[in-house]
Amino acid sequence: MIKSILDSYDLEEVSIGVLASHSALDVLDGAKRTGFKTIAICEKGREEPYNRFSRIIDDLIVLDKYSDIFSIQEELRENNCIFVPNRSFVVYCGFNRIEKDFHVPMFGSRTLLKAEERTGPHTYYKILDEAKIRYPRVFDSPEKIDCPVICKIPHAIQKVERGFFLAKDKEDFHLEFEKRVESGVVNEEDLYEASIEEFVSGVPFNFNMFYSPLHNRVELLGIDRRFVTDLDGITRLPANQQLKLELEEEMKEIGNYAVTLRESMLRHVYPLSDRFIEATKLLYPPGILGPFALQTMITKNYEFIVFDVSMRMGGGTNSFMGIGSQYSAVYWGEPVSAGKRVGMEIKFAIEQKRLQYIVT
Repeated sequence: MIKSILDSYDLEEVSIGVLASHSALDVLDGAKRTGFKTIAICEKGREEPYNRFSRIIDDLIVLDKYSDIFSIQEELRENNCIFVPNRSFVVYCGFNRIEKDFHVPMFGSRTLLKAEERTGPHTYYKILDEAKIRYPRVFDSPEKIDCPVICKIPHAIQKVERGFFLAKDKEDFHLEFEKRVESGVVNEEDLYEASIEEFVSGVPFNFNMFYSPLHNRVELLGIDRRFVTDLDGITRLPANQQLKLELEEEMKEIGNYAVTLRESMLRHVYPLSDRFIEATKLLYPPGILGPFALQTMITKNYEFIVFDVSMRMGGGTNSFMGIGSQYSAVYWGEPVSAGKRVGMEIKFAIEQKRLQYIVT
């Protein structure tokens, strides 16, 4: 069905659409820089920043809620829209509906979006296993915990967030879990949806990658790290004050900043990405198309352990939005942002009459 829709498009009037949240500004800015019209779909009450950035938005559509996007599909198709998914699109619209009911050509693989989950029949653990990429040990029951762990569980109020917490052993896990149930951070019945992983000590790096089927190569677009509330605030306090105040961290991502990796370590990044791409091709054909991110902990022994995966544009790409990164400059002779790289790939595909290779 998507192919027939794509065949009906006027390829001289293509627009790029995105849900106005997460990494939308990067996508919109990149689309304008590569000559495309843009469509931003926003939820009522969240439109303020997008009204201020009118240069990069040709059409701002404000809906009562994000999931109402399914009601404007005909309008998007009439505007020859190629839609770029982000985390908010998946969370607010649901990957099942996106796969079955969203009949707008999408940049990237829509069937891979469900593999971002840590529970259920589709998890990124299966992809990492196939790719022979190490990730933290996973415990299917709190009773099996035998080391410090991090619990990743749906947040009770802010569904787009997860209620992270740490525990040193299984007894501590139950204490920390009950404490967060009592404070309203998580719901007791959501424990079955929790992912309990071995806590890995190291330095986190989010590798923002891009696989181009048109060039048959993977590119490192940039690296970022996260600001986390209110963990960052707690760790800035002296240790005696942390103990005295007994503050409860929630570890919600609030921002990102761009970083570099020691150059000799880059030799480990590309094999990880290559194996990951090949595994997605095998398990979820056609596999990764365009941007993805491997959130990785690097230990003191220089071991790369992937603890989270984004099957689409990562949230940290806004840290080099509009200016690009030092790594992308190596490929293109100038810094290129992730959003611009998406626009470039779509433009290349239109020029080469190969659009069907990058959309699903």
